[in-house]
Amino acid sequence: MNLGAHMSIAGGIHKALERGRSAGCHAVQIFTKNQTRWACPPLKHQEVEIFHSLKSEFYSVFVHASYLINLASPDEELFFKSVSSLAVELDRCRILGLKLLILHPGFSKEDDKANGIRRIIRGLEAAYDQSDTAEVEILLETMSGQGSVLGSRFEELREIMGELKADGYPAGICLDTCHIFSAGYDLREPESYHSTWAEFEEKLGLSSLKVIHLNDSKGELGSHIDRHEHIGQGKIGLKGFELMVSDPRLKNIPMSLETPKGPGLEEDIKNLNLLRSLRL
Repeated sequence: MNLGAHMSIAGGIHKALERGRSAGCHAVQIFTKNQTRWACPPLKHQEVEIFHSLKSEFYSVFVHASYLINLASPDEELFFKSVSSLAVELDRCRILGLKLLILHPGFSKEDDKANGIRRIIRGLEAAYDQSDTAEVEILLETMSGQGSVLGSRFEELREIMGELKADGYPAGICLDTCHIFSAGYDLREPESYHSTWAEFEEKLGLSSLKVIHLNDSKGELGSHIDRHEHIGQGKIGLKGFELMVSDPRLKNIPMSLETPKGPGLEEDIKNLNLLRSLRL
């Protein structure tokens, strides 16, 4: 199974893969920089070499972009800062030989959501042009829909992704189980689970799905609360994750935990073992 977790890059970017290996991950998600800061030092040559030597041990390694980036922002300074930061992220993915970069689409603040969507499209295309890194695919993450956050409905993501592809830019989808559940897409029982995937197929197409975040939800269905919980301990429950990890349509899609962590990797190991035990 292509299961894994987000791993810290503390001590060097290669350390994330060492941590992933020790936790039994087959897939690893990382940040390429401190995600709470705009500025970042260049990647160190020695760390990049070690990273390249380790990444072949995994089915998939992919990147999550900084949470600071907001391409939907009506604030011009923040918008252009976000474009430049995303371009840097694309360049760092290229240096590391990684092909998938996950991005929260953004939030439009007090502005109309339609304007926010147009800015996201413009910002994504500008970041690609600025980096000249067409081999890296940006994955738009499904969101919970809290406040003015965009990307909680499949239709919104279709509009963004469709425009990018029409203009010749790569784009795909990262589905977060907590986020779509909080947005109102039910995963808990076979009927609702298959209904959700039927809508995903209709609106976005399964071929667009490149990564799944496996997170249970502290919030209720449709609550728009973005609060991750350990597998089986939230409102989705074990049945939903059993359906997910047993779904033959998803067998080649890397799945990564973003569940709460303590100082060690015990929680990730426990969640991964539980998910593996659920597969029918």
